[in-house]
Parts: sequence; C-alpha cells; structure tokens
Amino acid sequence: MRIDRALLDEIVAHAIRDAPNECCGLIVGRDGSATAAHALENLAASPFRFDIDGRELIKFAFADEEEGEDALVAIYHSHTRSEPYPSQTDVNFAAGWPGVEWLIVGVPKAEDAEPEVRSYLIEDGVIREVELEVV
Repeated sequence: MRIDRALLDEIVAHAIRDAPNECCGLIVGRDGSATAAHALENLAASPFRFDIDGRELIKFAFADEEEGEDALVAIYHSHTRSEPYPSQTDVNFAAGWPGVEWLIVGVPKAEDAEPEVRSYLIEDGVIREVELEVV
C-alpha cells in the first residue's frame, strides 16, 4: 500500500494518544493507495486487544470504487506491549477480511524511541509482511 507521510503520521499520533490502550481505525483508498484514515474508538479499551464497531467496518468494506467511493484497504491498530507483529487474535480477526492489509503501529516504551510501523496480509492464517510505501 502507498500512503502519504502526513496520513501515516496521523495514524501514529492516534496510537501514541491512545496508549497505553491499543488504538484502532480503518484506512480507505483506491488502486493500492491510501486516501484517508478513520480513527475509531477501541470499544475494548484495552492494552491487549481492540474491538471495532462492526457498522463502521461494514460501511467501508462494501464501498463501491466504480461509484467513486474509497474502499477499505487496511485495518490499523497499535501494539503497546509487544512488537508490531500480528497476534493470534489479529490472525483470527483477519480470517473475515481477506485481502485487507493489517497496519500495526508498535508504540515504544521509551519516550525517546520512534514508533515502528509494519503492514501485513493475513490469509488462511498465514502472515506475510508487505511493503508500506510512504510517499
């Protein structure tokens, strides 16, 4: 996925703002490029997992690109206690969303450390890191 630096910075800021709980949100776009991020409330309010309002997810999942609507390209969330690598909970959630990338922001424990951002495709339980092209 291609993503503008300002948009990625917005996602990272959301992750830092919501720490120590995980943040979550959706990234929409077209033709492999992100066009907007939609920060959502983590209904679980937990440092260990996130829960998204299903209505928000469905609204973007069924967008029609041919009608000029941006479609869901990624689900993002943060890891505040582990590396930005999909957990088993992430793998289980991803089973319902094939072809959607999982962008994970690793929120550092040290204040002077930089957040680490990685993106993955999770299909049939297989985790594959994919390139995140920041433009």
